[in-house]
Amino acid sequence: MLELQNVSRSVGGEKHIIDVSLTLDRGSLNVLLGPTLAGKTSLMRLMAGLDAPTSGRVVMDGKDVTGVPVRKRNVAMVYQQFINYPTLTVYENIASPMRIAGKSAAEIEAAVQKAAALMKLTPFLDRTPLNLSGGQQQRTALARALVKNAELVLLDEPLANLDYKLREELREELPKIFAETGAIFVYATTEPHEALLLGGRTATLSKGRVTQFGETPDVYRQPHDLLTARTFSDPPLNVMAFTKAGGRFTSSNGVVFEAAPSQAGLPDGRYLGGIRPHHLTVETGDTTGTVFPAMISLTEVTGSETYIHAEVGEDRIIALVHGVRRHETGETIRLSFDPASLLVFDEAGNAVAAPARHAA
Repeated sequence: MLELQNVSRSVGGEKHIIDVSLTLDRGSLNVLLGPTLAGKTSLMRLMAGLDAPTSGRVVMDGKDVTGVPVRKRNVAMVYQQFINYPTLTVYENIASPMRIAGKSAAEIEAAVQKAAALMKLTPFLDRTPLNLSGGQQQRTALARALVKNAELVLLDEPLANLDYKLREELREELPKIFAETGAIFVYATTEPHEALLLGGRTATLSKGRVTQFGETPDVYRQPHDLLTARTFSDPPLNVMAFTKAGGRFTSSNGVVFEAAPSQAGLPDGRYLGGIRPHHLTVETGDTTGTVFPAMISLTEVTGSETYIHAEVGEDRIIALVHGVRRHETGETIRLSFDPASLLVFDEAGNAVAAPARHAA
């Protein structure tokens, strides 16, 4: 078990990590999710022992390892910007941690061949990294981490340089592989959909703080605050100000709807509503649902889906709809959503009503 106990780190008076407490179990998959500069890499470096916290403690299996350097820990770390030994073959790059650990030739051969097969590197074992593509070099670094059999495996956006098909395969396989070893698996990403695909537990980060940590589907479906909801939404979460009076919500732009059962008990007053882009639908006929007009500012077709950027009064919103949609700039369309899918926050940004589970 790895514990971060009220860990903070400052560099030159600038706070990189602020009062983080996390407990990561052996055999677990833990995702660090946040935008660039949220603190993901800084937090991983504290976990690994590459940096020391300014305050707080790092505890591994009950032992305080706050001041223990990385070379004295059983840690494997892979960055998005892969690092390999340029003069060694792919085989020797992968084998290097096992040679340092004094493993037998038979153990090394078996482990290297298994890791190489998983990473689709078997035909390239005799090449040096300079004779590989960027994706092949990244896979070499991943294979080296795999054979190290580390207690703590830290992967910092490791699949960003791989092609789509291999990336999808490894997202499914890597957690299973490392979990079998009993290692603590920590995976950093900027992509909410990647966190959902990986599963496990997710910690959302913003400006050096962990805003929420829990089972990944729960953090996504039931964010504790608006900041977490925005971190865990791509495309960006649509946010509107609403006033509740009786059983009805009304926005400043005239969007009116009846409160869902989970929202009905909220006291009258002002709220912020979060609508995920995929919960918005373009209406083409008569409907009795919650419908409101929006003016098109841009459409982006991405193959089987279309991003619709629109304006509702002074609010700018994004809808993610299936299929190819062609709309002209300035055109008015009708959008609708199910009130049960709405995330409701108070004016301070604290969650007061989560959406129905089926609507998340």
